[in-house]
Amino acid sequence: MTALKMNNPNQFGELLHQTDLKGATVGRARAHTNIALIKYWGKRDKSLFLPMNSSLSLTLDAFYTDTQVIFDENLTEDCFVLNGLTQSETETAKISRFLDLFRQDFKENRKAHVMSYNFVPTAAGLASSASAFAALAMATQEALGLELDRETLSTYARQGSGSSTRSLFGGFVEWDMGTNSSDSVARPVDDADWDVAMIVLAINTQQKKVSSRVGMEHTVATSPFYPAWVETSKQDLAAIKKAIAQRDFTKMGAITEHNGMKMHATMLSANPPFTYWEPESVRVQNLVRQVREKTGLLAYMTMDAGPNIKILCRASEMNQLVAVLAQDFPREKIITSLPGRAAHHLTAEDWQASQMVFYEQSNKN
Repeated sequence: MTALKMNNPNQFGELLHQTDLKGATVGRARAHTNIALIKYWGKRDKSLFLPMNSSLSLTLDAFYTDTQVIFDENLTEDCFVLNGLTQSETETAKISRFLDLFRQDFKENRKAHVMSYNFVPTAAGLASSASAFAALAMATQEALGLELDRETLSTYARQGSGSSTRSLFGGFVEWDMGTNSSDSVARPVDDADWDVAMIVLAINTQQKKVSSRVGMEHTVATSPFYPAWVETSKQDLAAIKKAIAQRDFTKMGAITEHNGMKMHATMLSANPPFTYWEPESVRVQNLVRQVREKTGLLAYMTMDAGPNIKILCRASEMNQLVAVLAQDFPREKIITSLPGRAAHHLTAEDWQASQMVFYEQSNKN
């Protein structure tokens, strides 16, 4: 079996047909991205992706990655196709290193053809690594006929992208820092089937001047505030889990906003200091506070390693908030989402339908 460059949906049948070849097994999965409410910022082990602190996130329905993995004894090397385009050796090597985790542990020698489609709007300014590696882990497990429990699978996903551990589950999810690689796992906290939603406001979707990895390492190494961030994040995690259990939205939102601002304070106190904020980021921060104070609408912001703002809100108030934000920002930069479900397997029919949707959306753009 050879690598295919998928430039149109009519090629699906050819690749699907080839999965019937002797020595080939296939797995397909979908995983949604997530936004951390209690942030992950800093590793104590860079190779195993072990975090300095535990974190908690909300999985989002609006953004996801679909992935198909085919292990085939006829392949001589791994191939990675993303959004219909065969990727470079550098990008493919990242996938190969991840697949090697499974190949080494489960005595698998076959190479793989990996095909992924990201359903993350460009305007969202969201990294898709969380959904990407969660989907890849799920699809790989199916292709190899494994039956790992989700917590164990999260230890594999973590070594592709730390935040991907949380995308294996739906709703509110905790990533426990653990004591070693085997117990640094993700666990579900609450299915978020209540009045919860999130708005993503895209400030700037261009590539960052300081990557998340570089910014994280620099902060850990030089910020005198960093130890306090780690310690208070433990307190924040305990408090927000209690608020979620009580469905206390106001408390949950306040903790989310404070935790995110503390994380960015560690960057401002690094040496030399740096920031991901842009003037528009500060303007939105002020706007969110004003809306909350003047209208009574419950809106709480959080930011990751980038200028874009995520607003935690009630699902019942989401449209009202969008209307307010649309007075100052283009509607296409305002993206809404309800809580997302756990990563799950896709049938061949699901997979083909998903690809058709991707190409239809691509043609519109």
